[in-house]
Amino acid sequence: MGEINLCLAYWVHDLSPFLIRFGDNFGIRYYGLAYLLGFLCAALLLRAYYKKGLSPFDAEAQSRLMTFSIMGVLVGGRLGYMLFYNLEGFFNDPLSLFKIWEGGMSSHGGFIGVALAVWLFYRFPSKGARTHRQGRELSLLRTADLVVSLTPLGFFFGRIANFINGELWGKVSTVPWAVIFPQSAEDLTMPVAEIPPRHPSQLYEAVLEGLLLFLWTQWRLRRKPALPEGQLAGEFLVIYAVARIFAEVFREPDRGISLILGLSRGQFYSLFIAASGLFLIGRCIKKQSLSSHD
Repeated sequence: MGEINLCLAYWVHDLSPFLIRFGDNFGIRYYGLAYLLGFLCAALLLRAYYKKGLSPFDAEAQSRLMTFSIMGVLVGGRLGYMLFYNLEGFFNDPLSLFKIWEGGMSSHGGFIGVALAVWLFYRFPSKGARTHRQGRELSLLRTADLVVSLTPLGFFFGRIANFINGELWGKVSTVPWAVIFPQSAEDLTMPVAEIPPRHPSQLYEAVLEGLLLFLWTQWRLRRKPALPEGQLAGEFLVIYAVARIFAEVFREPDRGISLILGLSRGQFYSLFIAASGLFLIGRCIKKQSLSSHD
């Protein structure tokens, strides 16, 4: 457990990033477990959807969709980090792309990777992968609706892992639940009593990007009658973007990474996520309007 700073009465973060450590920098990390838990929960949800008639994908199609999605998350997340947050480092050392043990993943890059993965899954289906139980073809957007409902728990576990790692901390604050992150000190030799407490912004994001989105997507997925295809995906993108932009108000900008138009990188890139979501929702509204006039 963390020690209590008696002078400031704030909890001092001292959690280990390792569940099990085998050496100085080798072992089973919570961050890696977060990804595994996210993928496991997604697979279990997809299986439950099929049993409840919410998804047409049988076991074989579920396996393919999960494989495509996992690759999209990992490849897109890593490439996104290098291109959106560490472009200079990537140009100086292109092989750093493969140094995943040094950390560095981007949720925005993951969005792009998963979108491409879903398109590939739909574009190159195996037998029965695009066919509903009653013989109806499942559209690309309906597939996207299912996939977005699988992702929030991954965000939740990932942000909890960020907190355990003591990274991506928030701005200086004196709220009662503020946390002292020793790694946030400009000088790591600074006494703990002199390190200002900060918002545990990782936990804010875990709730907003993870739990809130999970509850919303599960409720909307089960709505009767079913939402127009693509609407849940659009709602997911808009809510995620708003939650991310809001949460980053409390988050300290990453060191060495410049702002864009006065916004953090996370806030700026989220504008494009929001625009994509609004486009999908607008498409649904327009399609419904045209249908009502037929």
